[in-house]
Amino acid sequence: MSNLAEILATTVEQHGDQIAVELDDIKLNYAVVDQASARAAGLLRAAGIGPGDRVGIMLPNVPYFPFVFFGAMRLGAVVVPMNPLLKEREVAFHLDNSGARTIIAWHQFEEAATSGAADANAEVILVEPGKFEERLGAAEPVTDITDRADDDTALILYTSGTTGTPKGAELTHGNLRAAAEIAVDLVDADESSVTLGALPLFHVFGLTSGLNSAVQAGGTITLLPRFSPTKALEIVQRDGVTTLLGVPTMYAAMLHEEGAEAYDTSGLDLCVSGGAAMPVEILRAFEEKFACTILEGYGLSETCGIASFNRPDRERKAGSIGIPVPGVDMKVVDDDGNEVAQGEVGEILIRGPVVMKGYWERPDATAETLSDGWMRTGDMARVDEEGYFFIVDRKKEMIIRGGFNIYPRELEEVLYEHPAVREAAVVGLPDESLGEEVGAAVALKAGESVEPSELRAYMKERVAAYKYPRVVWIVDDLPKGPTGKILKREVEIPAEVEQR
Repeated sequence: MSNLAEILATTVEQHGDQIAVELDDIKLNYAVVDQASARAAGLLRAAGIGPGDRVGIMLPNVPYFPFVFFGAMRLGAVVVPMNPLLKEREVAFHLDNSGARTIIAWHQFEEAATSGAADANAEVILVEPGKFEERLGAAEPVTDITDRADDDTALILYTSGTTGTPKGAELTHGNLRAAAEIAVDLVDADESSVTLGALPLFHVFGLTSGLNSAVQAGGTITLLPRFSPTKALEIVQRDGVTTLLGVPTMYAAMLHEEGAEAYDTSGLDLCVSGGAAMPVEILRAFEEKFACTILEGYGLSETCGIASFNRPDRERKAGSIGIPVPGVDMKVVDDDGNEVAQGEVGEILIRGPVVMKGYWERPDATAETLSDGWMRTGDMARVDEEGYFFIVDRKKEMIIRGGFNIYPRELEEVLYEHPAVREAAVVGLPDESLGEEVGAAVALKAGESVEPSELRAYMKERVAAYKYPRVVWIVDDLPKGPTGKILKREVEIPAEVEQR
């Protein structure tokens, strides 16, 4: 049987009394989570949901998420994870495009959920603490698990994309099971593992490497609905967190948090970073401050968030996304699809059991992305003599200035080395004579002050003349997505910069 819900059923048999999910004072063991998921399946079945039907889940990181997620899986339904902060028109798009008949939504976002659902002719089931338990208690539990094939769709995950409307990546039961197994094996997780669930469960990184991996290993996931560096450090200390999953901005926030050194983080065995490139300076400073190891990995929504990883038992190369995970192949090619020479920059292609089935009802986009089993990523990288991959940048974010290719990631690394810089985003600015000019938006550490001209001079000393940012401006904060990843396409360019 290939249904992803089997990973929960197997763990219940082996570790039923083990704590599965925590949220502050709430501690639920696997037997309770299993029973709640059976009743959530009953609630969905009563709403007319069956195998292949799409169900929207619009919940923050609360224990109800695994209840309804595994409840939907139990029925063989297809989950459409949604950010609780979506507005009415975005909710309507997700439901309408996926054909979801039902959405399970958090009570605090009732207005957007109900209005969007009305536009898409979908039913809303609101989750409000206390009331939802009553509904679950009244539901007839579904004890059996619907048979599913490996290539049956389990999840439609909408990618933000840089252009046009979001595309729904179809991840199968086989994809998600493979990803959970790989993630557990990579870090040798077991029932003693305690993972901080600060990454959103509606996002592939949090769902695969957080929830599904914890369930696969029989370990505990301790949830944090809204990230704050202080609260994250409190939970690490309180719950004896062994595994920390985060994006670079989370690590930077904890690193720079006042009084961070007062927390007991000695239980931390492993920190995993993904979602965006980890600045080397942040990595080194975090490891030094908290006496732990950060291993950087790489994946996309289309690969269940996993493709390559730095191994605990091998040399860790700062700035590298590691080597392909077991069962996954990666190569770097030129525009014609030919593999480039070692050390040369090209586009990453991936194949393996974690690669999506395709984009939901988008055969054109699927054909552009998938070919002969390989998936084009749009990410530019080079490979060293030992097979380690180093991301250079997104193909679409590469800046072409006067015919020279410039990779923002390289320049951001240098900016992060400046003692006053907290965050940085390097972007291309339209330029009549050069095509594009290099610009940098910079957020400073608390209490620091530096002039844009100083940063410009600092960069000019450290990188080639054709690539240093001619235009630098200071911002309070940089725009971020739901996981804390910096969104370059939303960086606002000041009017005086545009009119330079």
